[in-house]
Amino acid sequence: MQLGMVGLGRMGANMVTRLLRSGHQVVVWARTQASVQQAAAGGAMPSSGLEDLVSKLTQTPRIVWVMVPAGRATDETIDKLAQLLQRGDIIVDGGNTNYQDGLRAYARCQQHGVSLVDAGTSGGIWGLAEGYCLMVGGDPDPIARCEPIFQALAPPDGYAHVGGPGAGHFSKMVHNGVEYGMLQAYGEGFEILRKSAFDYDLRQVAEVWRHGSVVRSWLLDLAVRAFGEDPNLDKIAGYVEDTGEGRWTVQAAIDQNVPAPVITLSLLARLASRQDESFSAKVIAALRNQFGGHAVKAEN
Repeated sequence: MQLGMVGLGRMGANMVTRLLRSGHQVVVWARTQASVQQAAAGGAMPSSGLEDLVSKLTQTPRIVWVMVPAGRATDETIDKLAQLLQRGDIIVDGGNTNYQDGLRAYARCQQHGVSLVDAGTSGGIWGLAEGYCLMVGGDPDPIARCEPIFQALAPPDGYAHVGGPGAGHFSKMVHNGVEYGMLQAYGEGFEILRKSAFDYDLRQVAEVWRHGSVVRSWLLDLAVRAFGEDPNLDKIAGYVEDTGEGRWTVQAAIDQNVPAPVITLSLLARLASRQDESFSAKVIAALRNQFGGHAVKAEN
C-alpha cells in the first residue's frame, strides 16, 4: 500500500523503516529536512510540505499517518490535511493525543468528508525490531482499509480495533497510566533493595526476577539492561518527565469516580522528582523545628 507519514521523530522514522521493509510505499515529510533525507536514503519518497506530500499520493483513498507532538501541532496538521485531502481519504493520528481533542478533530474531519482514525501507539524506540502495539479507534471502513498498514507495524496479535472514534487514544492513555504505576513500583522496590543492609547486585536480582517470577515483564528486561550499563545509575538524573497521559488518566478516573491511588501517586512522584528542593518539605521541617526543635540548617 501507499501512505504518507508526517513526523519523523524517533518513533515516526522507525515506523517508516518497518513499513518499507514490509513492501509499503511511504511518502514522508517533517519539519527537519535532515530526517526527511535520512528516510529518503532508506527508500521513502521525500516531500517538501503537506501539499507536496498529498500530491504524491496516487492511490485512493489517500492515507496519511500523523506522528507529531500532541496538542497544537497535531491539530494544525490534521486540519491542514483535511483541507488538502478529498472526500473518502483517511488520516491516522498515531500520536499521544488527548482523546477529547481527538474527538473534536474527528468531527472537524467529518465536515470535509475525511475519515480520522486514532491509533494509540506503544513501542518506543524498540518498535522497529519488536513491532508496535496498536490500539485503534474509529469507524470500521477506514480501519479495514488501513489494516495492512497496522499489521505491518504490529507484532502478531499486537493490533486491535478497540472501539469507535476516540477509543484508541483513550486506551493508550490508560495504558500509559498503568505504565506509570508499574515503573513507580519497580523504582521503589529497587531503592529499598539498594538501601538495605545487604549488598545486592541489582542487575542480578532483576535478572532472576525475569525467570518464573510473577513480576517479570519487559520493563524488568530493560531494568537488567540499565543496571548492566550503569550499576548505580550514576549517569542518570532522577528527573522524570511526563507527556500528559498519566495526568489525563488520573483526571478520567476522577471524572468517572474510579479510585486510582497507585496511578495518581506515581504521577505525583514524577512531579516531586523535578524539584531540586521541595518547599512543602521546608515548611514541614520548619514546623517540626517550631514544636520540637527538630531542624537541619540549610547550607548557604
